[in-house]
Amino acid sequence: MVDSVDASRAGALLTVDLGAIRDNYRLLAGKTKGACAAVMKADAYGLGMEQVAPALALEGCKTFFTAHLEEGIRLRQLVPEDCAIYVLHGPPPGTAKDCFQYDLRPVLNDPGQIQEWRALARSLDRELPAAIQLDTGMSRMGLAPEDLLALSKDRDWLAGVRPVLVMSHLACADEPLHPMNEAQRRRFEELRQLFPGVPASLANSSGVFLGASYHYDLLRPGAALYGINPQPGTPNPLRQAVSLHARVVQVRSVCEGAVVGYGAHHVCAAEHRIATVAVGYADGWFRSLSGRGFAFVDGVRVPIVGRVSMDSMGLDVTGLAPGRVAPGAEVELMGAHQPVDEVAALAGTIGYEVLTRLGSRFHRRYV
Repeated sequence: MVDSVDASRAGALLTVDLGAIRDNYRLLAGKTKGACAAVMKADAYGLGMEQVAPALALEGCKTFFTAHLEEGIRLRQLVPEDCAIYVLHGPPPGTAKDCFQYDLRPVLNDPGQIQEWRALARSLDRELPAAIQLDTGMSRMGLAPEDLLALSKDRDWLAGVRPVLVMSHLACADEPLHPMNEAQRRRFEELRQLFPGVPASLANSSGVFLGASYHYDLLRPGAALYGINPQPGTPNPLRQAVSLHARVVQVRSVCEGAVVGYGAHHVCAAEHRIATVAVGYADGWFRSLSGRGFAFVDGVRVPIVGRVSMDSMGLDVTGLAPGRVAPGAEVELMGAHQPVDEVAALAGTIGYEVLTRLGSRFHRRYV
């Protein structure tokens, strides 16, 4: 969990719109006749699980996913008891009892995890619920073809495990025409027959928009909940959930030939006014935005000049009225004029990384 810095002392203000996240959940859930989960991994993609998870539970979400066991333990304290929580990485060796103690459902990805969950079931003399993940071509996590061959020959391989979900993950869902989408769907359709009657899940955020044949019984959106466009290159159907405003530390006029920032990479061709703001790469603002990123003041785009440094960066505010930008004033780094996906494109990355890198020195405001 990231604590919020006092507003008067923070170098930037991060606003998370919980209403937008709830709206996004409603839009996604409305696309299926089945159920819709919410992925909470990485502290709700950097936005704060403590605030986001209860908001989604109020919206009617009954199923949540985390990546790590520790995230699942945190989440268990935040949502109603009747909510199901799945741990995508499964139980680390020796931690099956922790999953059981906190009423978490492990996603079993390999024979070792299955054996540990079976051993706990035997010691408790009961069946234990779990999700079974199938590798349909991504080669990341899930039972490999040889594991599934063993399972098909020996059903006792899962003795003591009660599969309550069978799932896989799409590798190229953000490219609707990529042939791997259909190849994975067909492979999943084939393999899930090993688990008759067990609910199935395949669609991640982008997979939701591939159509009903990918939806099965449970959608698993993550990034889409937080406003990241699930269909790059097309209009974003989701609401932006995050804005970031940096505070100005200093404004000064510099003469022609003056250097701005480390490495002397920016040399002013004429007299300019430079505003220094209190956000840098230690706050998750990408160094790759040096000389190519922007901020906005009253809707006017102002360029980043010089290198983004650890705690600050310079903006060229020459074109603004002299009194508009002063120490303490706020400039928009991300928000209505510059959504997260545009920041990501300028930085040469994806919106997921932008959100999950957001730092701990901001004042965080939830609306």
